[in-house]
Amino acid sequence: MNASVFSIRPIAADDDEAVAAIIRTVMTEFGADGPGFAIHDPEVAHMSRAYDRPGAAYFVVEKDGAVMGGGGVAPLDGGPGDVCELRKMYFLPALRGLGAGAAMMSRCLAAARALGYRRCYLETLHGMDAAQKLYERTGFRRLDAPMGRTGHFGCNRFYLLDL
Repeated sequence: MNASVFSIRPIAADDDEAVAAIIRTVMTEFGADGPGFAIHDPEVAHMSRAYDRPGAAYFVVEKDGAVMGGGGVAPLDGGPGDVCELRKMYFLPALRGLGAGAAMMSRCLAAARALGYRRCYLETLHGMDAAQKLYERTGFRRLDAPMGRTGHFGCNRFYLLDL
């Protein structure tokens, strides 16, 4: 796990096309392309704009000069004010297994704390096993039901972390 092979930085407008392609590619890879999944969120096409607001932050991962992943935090829609949601954290296959997930998680949770959140929520789905292992290693605990109103009724795994 050599973090020197990738770098993490805040998203820029020039990254929007690459990030949208990553989200659409990875979600399709895991069968998360039907109704009720984040692939259909309007923000996917303009992530830099969507996260350029109070209480939100989005980061990209670069490897070999190309954006290959991303992840961010934003207020949990319909949730308590002290809860953020870890959102749209996806990586292309060439980035997986290099420690980018753990590094991105650390960056997002640090941003969440700096933004004043006390808890971080996330939704995922059965089959994204490596991601769920990362969440559990990070200290997220599984919930029996969703929080807030994300609109992602296709998700079937829910987690919460006390920050």
